[in-house]
Amino acid sequence: MALKGKPRDMNKWREVLLDPNVHFPGESSEYRRARNELLEAEAELKRLNEQIAAKRRALPAGGLIREDYVFESAADGGKVRLSDLFAPGKNSLVIYNMMFPRWSEDQRAGAPGGKTAELPLVEQPCPSCTSVVDGLEGAARTNLVVIAKTSADRLGTYAKERGWRNVRLLSSRNNTFNRDYHAETPDGVQLAVLHVFSRDQDGIRHHWASEGIFKRGDTSPLDPVWSIYGVLDLTREGRGDNAAYPNLQY
Repeated sequence: MALKGKPRDMNKWREVLLDPNVHFPGESSEYRRARNELLEAEAELKRLNEQIAAKRRALPAGGLIREDYVFESAADGGKVRLSDLFAPGKNSLVIYNMMFPRWSEDQRAGAPGGKTAELPLVEQPCPSCTSVVDGLEGAARTNLVVIAKTSADRLGTYAKERGWRNVRLLSSRNNTFNRDYHAETPDGVQLAVLHVFSRDQDGIRHHWASEGIFKRGDTSPLDPVWSIYGVLDLTREGRGDNAAYPNLQY
């Protein structure tokens, strides 16, 4: 990945995000009071998470490995040493151990098809681990939609260029959704905001939003759906001061 452009001015961007008076269409005063209380609790949880992450990074050095373990590549069967897994200039390595085979007493459904489904159940992979790896691959398997202000043609073209196949993408170019739900500033600046809507007998409701971005001035409230930052937070180096806006062309 090559460096492109200049780093974003984080102080100016924080000024764009900060808005202590955010309200959403149709919400009651009772909802706002409860949501503000929840925002305080979310902020406290964030502070605690940051303290824990700092303590994790500050752990003393652990034990040395006893050998340079050799692995076999699933792609081509080639041999790969543990030391080969570190890219130049990168001093952290995250490994996820997938349960394949699964726990012998796990009676949940096996693979839905293919050669894996022909294996005895006890030799098949863990469904939960499969779900974790699906997330790391970037698959979207729920009622999930991505909305952008650009035209549908441009959005579709970019999706093909990135190889996106599992997520539904929609353009909001000809409506006011972004502006109404605080994903666009009065100046037309587009913001990354996560929303949850719910449907009941009365219709569809706005249930939740990542409002913490307007209180903190950063996009860390998006972490639950931004897998890489969960991974980075496990490392000694952490995500760094500017990790939310990487200055990279990729």
